[in-house]
Amino acid sequence: MRRLLLVLATSVISGCLSPLPAVDPQMAWIDFSTPTPGGKLLMAERLDNRRVNDGRYYQVTPGSHELLVRFDFEVFGGPSGIMGEPVERLCYLTIKYDHFEAGQHYTLEGRSLTFDPSARLYNDKREVVAEDRNVNCII
Repeated sequence: MRRLLLVLATSVISGCLSPLPAVDPQMAWIDFSTPTPGGKLLMAERLDNRRVNDGRYYQVTPGSHELLVRFDFEVFGGPSGIMGEPVERLCYLTIKYDHFEAGQHYTLEGRSLTFDPSARLYNDKREVVAEDRNVNCII
């Protein structure tokens, strides 16, 4: 059993360490950022209702797409946090954007203000082009 856990842990870690693929100029590239304190993880989950193989980015064809991201963050001194102990939250955010362009670079930012997460999609000029339209928090 320990050997199986070791193999699984090694494969997960090595997957995180593998280099990102080359950017395809026929596709749009979406990176992730969590600029607010407490943001721990922002990860791709689904693209147009299909699971993605690599949660570190999206690379999409031009046009309309729906992105589902996982956002893990900490809230300090929340209702179940005792004496300022951090409380971890796990949320899924959906962002839909109709105008992805080939060769363009986008950034998806996950933010948290207290218990309320949000996400914004920025183009390469740092203009907001889409915001989350559905938030589902598990914890």
